[in-house]
Amino acid sequence: MRDISLHANHRRAISAHEIAIEKVFVNRNPDSALKLGQARGAAICGTVEAKAEVFEYATRQIKQAVVGTGNAEKAQVQLMMRNLLRLDGPVPADAADALAAAVCHALRGRAMLLRASLGG
Repeated sequence: MRDISLHANHRRAISAHEIAIEKVFVNRNPDSALKLGQARGAAICGTVEAKAEVFEYATRQIKQAVVGTGNAEKAQVQLMMRNLLRLDGPVPADAADALAAAVCHALRGRAMLLRASLGG
C-alpha cells in the first residue's frame, strides 16, 4: 500500500520534463534491496505516466560528477551538495544522494549543450 501512495504522490509532484535517478546496485541486505526496488519502481512509473523522461546514472558516475571521484564517501557527497547548492545545515544522506543525481544530470545536460554548440 505504501508503494501505491508513493506512486500517486510522485505522479502529482512531477512538473519537470525529466528526472534523474540512481541505478540500483547489488545490496547485501535483500530486504533493503527489495524496498529500494519497489520505491524506484513507483517513482519511475509516476514519471513515465507524467510523460517525463527518466535518466539513470550509476552511483560511481554521480559521485565522479559531484565530488571528483567515483569512490567518494557518503559524507563527501553530503558536504559537496551543501557547498554546491549553498544549503544551510546538514544534508541527510538520502537527500544528498537525490540532489547529487540531479546535479549530475544537470552537468551532463550542460556538457551536451556545449558539445552541440561547438559542432561536436
